[in-house]
Parts: sequence; structure tokens; C-alpha cells
Amino acid sequence: MYSEKVMDHFQNPRNVGEIPDASGVGTVGNAKCGDIMRMYLDIDDNGIIRECKFKTFGCGAAVATSSMATELVTGKSIKEALQVTNKAVMEALDGLPPVKVHCSLLAEEAIHAALWDYAEKKGIKIEGLEKPKSDISEEEEEEDY
Repeated sequence: MYSEKVMDHFQNPRNVGEIPDASGVGTVGNAKCGDIMRMYLDIDDNGIIRECKFKTFGCGAAVATSSMATELVTGKSIKEALQVTNKAVMEALDGLPPVKVHCSLLAEEAIHAALWDYAEKKGIKIEGLEKPKSDISEEEEEEDY
């Protein structure tokens, strides 16, 4: 069963679309379930995320986690955005069914992939950021949620 917040973000997703000339764009997917998530970031000269948009092909939970992730990182510094974990996304949505945990992992990885792209474009290293995986397989899910 989905929470009211999950349903709201699925039925009324926030920040859908693309950012032309985005500072960073990250695309991740899950080959097993077919979800694909693309995150766009507009980052100012002070390292603050001015805008975040997404395009997601996937289930309702994938759309909801993408939508919530954009809300969680908008207005944040790069360092703060790095601290937005899949668990934080799930908590902000009042939980996800265990079989949908991978959607929150995709949201976390999409943020990281967009930040990685930004760092590569700028020729900088972001402390604590590792090269993201483009395919998030369900075996990597945490089982304790």
C-alpha cells in the first residue's frame, strides 16, 4: 500500500521536465524493472542548486521518488545534496513498500550522477562523490527497510 504522499507525488509530480543547458545531468536505470530516471541540476556559482527537474520512465513509485528527490535538493548546497539518501527520500514520502525500495535508490543515484556530470564539466572533484552506477540492480537493495 502506498502512502498519501507517494500518491500525491505520483499524481501531481513536482519539477517534471528538462533544464536547458543544465549544470549537470544524470541518467540511471534498473535493467530488471525497466525504470529509467534522468535528473537535471542548475547549480549557481556558489554551489547552490537553484533548480532541479526530472524525467522518469517507470512505475508510480519511481515517479514519486524522483519528484520528492527534486524537492529535497532544490535550494541546497552540493554537499547537502550529497547527503540526500534513498532512506531520506523514502522517509519524506512516509515510506515505500519493500519491493519499491529500488526506486528510492534510483533517485539517490540520479542525484549523484547529475552531480558527477557537473563535476566533470567543471573539472572539479566533489568530496565524498563516487562515480555513479548507470544500472542499479535489485540485488543491491537494502533489506532492512
